[in-house]
Amino acid sequence: MMVRFGLACIWLLHFLPLSVLSRVGAALGSLLYVLAAPRRRVVLLNLQFCFPALSEAERRTLALRHFRAFARSVLEHGILWWGRKSRVQALVKIEGLEHWRNLDGRPVILLAPHFVGLDMGGIRLAAEYRLNSVYSRTKDAVFDRLLIHGRTRFGQTTLFARQDGIRPMVKTLKKGEPFYYLPDMDLGIRDSVFAPFFGKPAATITGLSRIAQLAGAAIVPCVTRQLPGGGGYVVRLYPAWTEFPSGDLEADAIRMNAFIEERVREMPEQYYWLHKRFKTRPEGEANPYEP
Repeated sequence: MMVRFGLACIWLLHFLPLSVLSRVGAALGSLLYVLAAPRRRVVLLNLQFCFPALSEAERRTLALRHFRAFARSVLEHGILWWGRKSRVQALVKIEGLEHWRNLDGRPVILLAPHFVGLDMGGIRLAAEYRLNSVYSRTKDAVFDRLLIHGRTRFGQTTLFARQDGIRPMVKTLKKGEPFYYLPDMDLGIRDSVFAPFFGKPAATITGLSRIAQLAGAAIVPCVTRQLPGGGGYVVRLYPAWTEFPSGDLEADAIRMNAFIEERVREMPEQYYWLHKRFKTRPEGEANPYEP
């Protein structure tokens, strides 16, 4: 019931001008920072692990900024899910498209880390290009249906459930269909290696290397930045990686995490700190998020 109520609010608010919607989102984020104590604790722990040089007050300020950026992106999803195609195109600008176009038809994986603008970039690109992607099934069927609708509404996207493995992704890549891939969450020890993220071992899935190897795909990093003051978003494509995959899964995971870390340092409030990124630990270490 609460999910349906929240989605109804997002639908109603998507009619507002972007400048107003962004302010409402920031206000909602400030409220969530106060009320959502368990998630606030997760964010603060993540920031403590990744930015130990910051004072506690500085980390709390950064956490508040994250809640505001996150809540704003949640409300602005209404434009992605129900807005006109022209409004979606106006919401998100594209930079660096030549890095994709210059690959001359080679299979391409767009490496899309979990910043708050993740869906903004993916749906914006899918409004103009064939672009498949992956999602994780949740326990809420209503939310799953809406997520699939939002990411496939322009008719050029097939979504694969992460639980179904990598074979469907490899098959579509070999057919020449690019893939928008989200490989930077802690999904447990299976198919993962421990690679440093801000100097702390993080369980990192090896799917990017394995899929690229099987499909002969190039990796083009793709990061979406939320602009201040209701300015929308920019999805930026980076030059394709050379010598990837390397044949060493751990080395490839280290490279991926290092790239993501560089982007996080550029806009630390926009990375998805609500996720328990360090919950899977090497043998002998406790889950730091448990009380």
